[in-house]
Amino acid sequence: MPQRFAIYYAPAATDPLWLKAVEWHGRDPFSGEVFETAVGGVTREALFARSISARRYGFHATIKAPMSLAEGRMQAELEAALAGFAAAHAPVAIGALKLVLLEGFLALVPAVQSAELLAFAAEVVEGFEAFRAATSPAERERRLKGSHYSERQIELIDTLGYPYVLEQFQLHMTLTDRLPESEREAYSRAAAAHFGALATRETMLDRLVLFHEPEAGAPFVRLGDYVLSGKA
Repeated sequence: MPQRFAIYYAPAATDPLWLKAVEWHGRDPFSGEVFETAVGGVTREALFARSISARRYGFHATIKAPMSLAEGRMQAELEAALAGFAAAHAPVAIGALKLVLLEGFLALVPAVQSAELLAFAAEVVEGFEAFRAATSPAERERRLKGSHYSERQIELIDTLGYPYVLEQFQLHMTLTDRLPESEREAYSRAAAAHFGALATRETMLDRLVLFHEPEAGAPFVRLGDYVLSGKA
């Protein structure tokens, strides 16, 4: 698989929420710093074991899922398009956050997801679709094998490359991989202790952030921020 790019929301690299989240994951996709101390009463070894995928992808909320670039498209074109989009769009309120378990994954989500946030995410997904290489038959088969996607979600995979877009979108910033039921309460307590008031603060989607997977299976790197500076 070639290199991939993803359009995420992530707090600024100096934001207290980002700093707490990368400490939780044990890896900062922006600075490259690695953290090895215990967090929230959970040993680093245990947390590493329960956040392998979350740590590789980096702290974020997916807007446009990781994609290979379409034939003829270049990274510089994607970056220029992101800059233009950000200059034309105003920030969107995420609102208050809350810690939840989504199908066993611990995550930060909006306490209430607004229609404005849903519409903005859809605009990004559709607006950057020309940059996405089509899903190959082998990739489609791999994604669907053993899955429990609805017919609508399969349709979205076939048309937009990802099942959780448009009306299926739920903004979430993942903290762990799927947790065994016996451990969910303990990790929820640990996250609440680690993040404190940050887990319920008011948050703005004030930027789109380009992440990069340089080769298949490599940790994602935070390439650049595109601050939303347009008028509502």
